[in-house]
Amino acid sequence: MLSLRQATRPILSPRVSLRCAFTTSSTVWSGHNKWSKIRHNKGAQDAKKSAINGKAHRDIMVAVRGGSGADPETNATLAVVLKRVRAQGVPKQTIESALKKAVGDAGKSGQYMTFEAMVEGTVGVMVECLTDNLNRTLHSLRDTIASRGARPAPVAFMFERKGCVRVALQKGEDFDLRLERLIDTALEAEAEDFDQTDSENSLNTVEVEFISPPTALARVMAAVTAPDMCKELLSSELIYRPTENSGVTPEEESLVAVSKLVEQLEANEDVLRVWTTLD
Repeated sequence: MLSLRQATRPILSPRVSLRCAFTTSSTVWSGHNKWSKIRHNKGAQDAKKSAINGKAHRDIMVAVRGGSGADPETNATLAVVLKRVRAQGVPKQTIESALKKAVGDAGKSGQYMTFEAMVEGTVGVMVECLTDNLNRTLHSLRDTIASRGARPAPVAFMFERKGCVRVALQKGEDFDLRLERLIDTALEAEAEDFDQTDSENSLNTVEVEFISPPTALARVMAAVTAPDMCKELLSSELIYRPTENSGVTPEEESLVAVSKLVEQLEANEDVLRVWTTLD
């Protein structure tokens, strides 16, 4: 259930607690109502910002570990991630913290591990972690899944390790021909499957995803990002993909429970990725 590999040491950020004081005067109470709305809106904004920063931290570490180091000049995946997170306004400190954790902080080593669990009786969960304290991380993960009614269980058989490359392709003239050429090129580089969806960020582009054996990931990425093949690389990484017979889709109430569990797991600073058989 656990696989260990030398990696890096996480950098923890302090938690800050804010508390407001209230009086009983009617004037201040009116102000309190206004402040409550502001605080609620700010809380929602802070939660969104925290989620963006957390995802940026994870994406940077994954890009460094799965690519060719922490130099964006030689690691195309990292370059893409850094461009995106900077555009999102992710703080420089968050970016540097993730880079340090991924490559090793002052020569201190850590461990890569996977944690397996079953939630809602049928949904397999695979958690990839990077930690400097294996026992602490295991204890934290066990507490998290227990709080959501899940349990540790061997679920690796419900997944298969694959390479995944996503690129953006510009719409417009000769789109079908360019898409066909892109797909043919990927298949020649050992891609096994592909899918296309409209981009959420642009009306003028389509996102194309290619699945490959893990050993062909770099080859597929190089092929589909060659000159004149696509608009830009969106991501390239190893994933845990559900097998075709990995289980049934639960009811909506259970889907919500799984979503909350994933969200809570991703809030753990040691967690890199959370995969489920619903992905």
